[in-house]
Order: sequence, then C-alpha cells, then structure tokens
Amino acid sequence: MGALAARVRPAGLPDAPGILSIYAPVVQKTVASFETEVPDLAEMRRRIVVTTSSLPWLVAEEDGEVVGYAYAGRHRERSGYRWSVEVSVYVDASHRRRGVGRLLYEPLLDTLRGLGYVSALAGIALPNPASVGLHQALGFRRVGTFENVGYKHGAWHDVEWWRLALRKPPNEPRDPLRWRAVPV
Repeated sequence: MGALAARVRPAGLPDAPGILSIYAPVVQKTVASFETEVPDLAEMRRRIVVTTSSLPWLVAEEDGEVVGYAYAGRHRERSGYRWSVEVSVYVDASHRRRGVGRLLYEPLLDTLRGLGYVSALAGIALPNPASVGLHQALGFRRVGTFENVGYKHGAWHDVEWWRLALRKPPNEPRDPLRWRAVPV
C-alpha cells in the first residue's frame, strides 16, 4: 500500500454499511470484540445514532470508502463516572499498519478533551499486540488486567485495561459537554 490518503470526518448513517464491513470480520474471526453474532445493518445504524447523540464517532475515508472508525462510549452508567469514556478503534484489514488507527484516535482524543472528559479508557482483549502498541504509542498506560473474563472461539481471554489522562482532574468538575457533529 502507498502513502495514507485518508481523511477523518464525523460518522453518519450512510457510513453504517462500511462500518459493518469492517466490524463483521472482527466479530467472526477475532477476540477483539466479544460479540459472537454480527449485528445487522439496522443495529449498526442504531448504534451510530445513540452514540452520536452525545459522544463522537469518527470515520477515516479513503477514495470514498470507509477504512476505519473510532468512537467513544460511556464508561459506566453511574453519575460519578461521567468524566470517563471508553474508546475503541477498528481498521479495515487491508489498511492496518498504515497509521489509520492513530489518524482516527488523535482527533477523537482531542475532541474528548475539549468536551471536558478527564480519562479515556480502552479495554483490549488479549492477545492483541497491534492494539497494545497503538495505545502505548498514544500515551495510554496499562492499569490492570481482568483475567479470563471473556470466552470466545473455544478459549478464555484476558482483557487488559489502558488509561489516557486527557486533562488534569479539576477539583470541581463541570459536566462534560455533549458532542455535536456537523451533519454529513
């Protein structure tokens, strides 16, 4: 593959088929997701709508094709966790090792900082050296491992948790802002 020519933009409903084409093989063939059934197109559209109502979901597009995506989600439901978000990135198999993950994560993390979040958390099902390497390169720190918490493809898997401090925790934090994407 040649030089990366992808551009990053907010995800929209028309991106759902491209996102699903990236995610389906992850569900079917890897433990990077503990889903065991590939969601259908309607479910992927629902996820985009729900997420983008308050948090960012970005896609990387190259030559009109979605080649990767990244998004943030709530860490937990309880109110005291509202300054922390979980982040995920997925890249099309033919575009991996070309910088697409970093290209997506950097603006996602910058956006989350601007919204007032304090921590970005990433759970990485092991083994996944590429994801571990990406998170390390972006400044995430390993904070712990949940051993044998996911079962898929006939084996138990550990999930390693990583944290990136987005900003110094304020003494009296204001609620994070809601993300408002420009419609695409």
